[in-house]
Amino acid sequence: MNTTNHSPGTGRPAEVAVGETRTVVVDGTRQVYRVAGAGPVCLVHSGGPGVHPEYLRMPGLHGGLTLVYLDPVGSGDSDPLPDGDYSMSRYAHFAEAVLDDVGAATGYFLGHSHGGFVALQFGLDHPERLDGLVLYDTAPVTGEELMTTATERMAAFVRRWPDRPEAAEAGRMWDSAHVARNLEITDDESHRRYLDGILPAYFADHRRTVEREGDFSPAVTHDPNRLPVRWDVRDRLGTIDVPALVVVGTHDFVCPPRFAYEMHAGMPDARLCELRDSGHFGHIEEADAFTAAVLDFVRETRQRGDRA
Repeated sequence: MNTTNHSPGTGRPAEVAVGETRTVVVDGTRQVYRVAGAGPVCLVHSGGPGVHPEYLRMPGLHGGLTLVYLDPVGSGDSDPLPDGDYSMSRYAHFAEAVLDDVGAATGYFLGHSHGGFVALQFGLDHPERLDGLVLYDTAPVTGEELMTTATERMAAFVRRWPDRPEAAEAGRMWDSAHVARNLEITDDESHRRYLDGILPAYFADHRRTVEREGDFSPAVTHDPNRLPVRWDVRDRLGTIDVPALVVVGTHDFVCPPRFAYEMHAGMPDARLCELRDSGHFGHIEEADAFTAAVLDFVRETRQRGDRA
């Protein structure tokens, strides 16, 4: 494993071998990332926060992009942040360090869920480093408004599957955590049990997906020092003047389509892809459509760049 310090990008991403796992040290904190595929560089930032990133492997994209999969700080093999300051700009700072470490002056940034928050922040903080954004099942705001909408959507999910006990259990667990607030999440194991309990709501049809793909249970790191974050960039979307692809599943309960439409309408160079038979994990539920949308977006933006 290679360990380096934060240094400027050189524009030579081929220096990092495909399949390599690397570590860059930023302000004394280890940031791990893994490289796969071939083509233009694309940072991949998974959701959470704290969820390990293995669930966001997208082999269908490896033929058209060099995917640089981050283990976000506080998850996977990366270090936690000693001060608990997991702000979006802090995550974006670590992502920029990875872009530097792979030697790329610019790249695409694919952010899923919480990773999409980071992608938007990266677009605000470092637009000169971007070839484009893929904003995947995410939102331009966190906090109470997002949670209220998710709670309403969770109730709709439970009503949609009245004969499935796992749907009722997902609704019960969500309400315990976010409405009654009597569910204690204090360590990795209690956090994992909570995620496993609400997981069926993240899919358009959880049973069908499990039958086709197998069980899906992401690991999670619970950092008790993580400070609360409130973040809202809706009034700044118009300043993110880089090409953007907004991808959303029709049945996504936690980052529902209304927020995707808002990003699409608010950004000057955005296009929208709604996956009608997906929830929060379109790269699993409708892998072919997801892959085609992303690769078409990359081809389009690179052709525009060539013409420029």
